[in-house]
Amino acid sequence: MTDLIQYVPALILLLVIGAFAGVMAGLLGVGGGIILVPAFYYAFDALGYGGDQLMQVCLATSLATIIVTSMRSVSSHHKKGAVEWDILKKWAPGIAVGAVLGMLTVSSLRSSTLQGIFGFLGIFIGFYMAFGKATWRLGDEMPAGLKRNIISPFVGFLSVLMGIGGGSFGVPLMSLHGIAIHRAVATAAGFGVIIAFPSVIGFLFVDVAADSAPPFTLGAVNIPAFLVVISMTLITAPIGAKLAHRLDAKMLKRIFAVFLIVVATNMLRKAAGY
Repeated sequence: MTDLIQYVPALILLLVIGAFAGVMAGLLGVGGGIILVPAFYYAFDALGYGGDQLMQVCLATSLATIIVTSMRSVSSHHKKGAVEWDILKKWAPGIAVGAVLGMLTVSSLRSSTLQGIFGFLGIFIGFYMAFGKATWRLGDEMPAGLKRNIISPFVGFLSVLMGIGGGSFGVPLMSLHGIAIHRAVATAAGFGVIIAFPSVIGFLFVDVAADSAPPFTLGAVNIPAFLVVISMTLITAPIGAKLAHRLDAKMLKRIFAVFLIVVATNMLRKAAGY
């Protein structure tokens, strides 16, 4: 009984993390991963886990939750006819290849390096969320042929390096090429499944040292964190979606962008050893 009681604070912390990630995902349309990765890191670190592979556990566990949330999101968007299946089918092979390469890269990097990567890319995404405009365009249709074959693996690769789904890179990519925002969000959810599924399978076979692995970690995926967060996000995401219709979405997005930049900057600080 004493052994079980010592995990109660961790359970409460994970419940709060899952609830917050779900609300923010529903409220702002951002993937939970951009919140979950730093939240997992600070939670596991507070519980006494560290080592060179802790970020691997955070990234892998975040991606595991994305499998479930993205599948649910795609199903919901498909019922509304919002998913661009032609784009999804053509971009899927390259994204999947990039995701696998990302998993292999993550499994070979130290936590400090992964923190630096997350911090740099997080700041980039934060500034885009804060200052990006819906009117910006790089083209009137999605890249095809060689250009698609070059870009698509980068979407999968960079997403796995951050432990996130398809939204943070996929939505801007599609919006910049003339895809309506609601269709871009719907299709990017499909990107999330393609990114997370193969990478998580690989992460299940990664050997993580004991000092970086919280209890009940399978490969690099922490099972309790996965189950608790999934349960909470499925409950709270609809709450966030309802709030989105009542609040100023643009202002909230800018506030979240500032939050993300602060978190990402702190990750860079930790990566630098300060």
